[in-house]
Amino acid sequence: MRVLVNPAAGGGRAGKLAARWLDGLDVDVRTTVGPEHATALVRAGREAGESVFVAVGGDGTLFEVVNGALSAGSGRPTVGILPLGTGNSFGRDIGVNGPEDARRALEDRTTRTVDVLRLVHDDGELFSINLTGLGFSAAAGSLTNRRFKRFGAFGYVFAVLVELSRLSAPVVRYRVDGADWVTEPLVMLSLCNSQYTGGAMQMAPGAAIDDGRLDLVRLGPMSRTAFLRAFPKIFAGTHLDLPNAGLVRCTGVDLDLPGPVDVMIDGEVRSLHLTRVEVLPGALEVLCPT
Repeated sequence: MRVLVNPAAGGGRAGKLAARWLDGLDVDVRTTVGPEHATALVRAGREAGESVFVAVGGDGTLFEVVNGALSAGSGRPTVGILPLGTGNSFGRDIGVNGPEDARRALEDRTTRTVDVLRLVHDDGELFSINLTGLGFSAAAGSLTNRRFKRFGAFGYVFAVLVELSRLSAPVVRYRVDGADWVTEPLVMLSLCNSQYTGGAMQMAPGAAIDDGRLDLVRLGPMSRTAFLRAFPKIFAGTHLDLPNAGLVRCTGVDLDLPGPVDVMIDGEVRSLHLTRVEVLPGALEVLCPT
């Protein structure tokens, strides 16, 4: 089992506490030194025939490990989480709510088969295990990473309040499962594999990580005041009751975007000319506590 420790995650918490939670386990620990290093280390491991990898950090570290695991090698890889970073959105869906749960999962080696989202863009492909967001969620995610990372899960809330002053609803053109193209103004478009984002926000409260479908969550135009009043609903997952919100479950979404835009992928923000997001059913095994 190869373990990738991001020492900067959680304001340095991952680097300080990783040894404590890994003590006594038969693991090969590697420490990352910068962005995308975890992806490169995992890809090299896959090419060498390894298949089990553990991300020690937050959502961003898990994103890198998943992309390394799925971009090389053969067979279905296994990924684990030791959440010592800022966010742990995907962990909630598999019962890893903290390092205690993660330790049990690493000891038991119990796995669960889950879906993954494949993102096709002009320069290649990426993989998402949590969610892919455009519009307001991507803008808030970008601001969180630039200015509010040190505040943990509250950092995303702070970013939401700041981005509220720039609230807009750009026109998005997309189609679901090959149906007719839809063109509409949207504050936000989220393509979700799992339920949570930003820690405890239930972006897709009914999403299942093993049903072979993604949850398309859309939010239409609204005033700043209405958005501010509605924002707390996302923590309870009741934002989908809003009259300008919608949910569609599907296997793939095509996008016709004018060019590169900010896209939030599992907490990381990339500028991409995204053309398609599709489900890869059962593409990954994840370690989870019994």
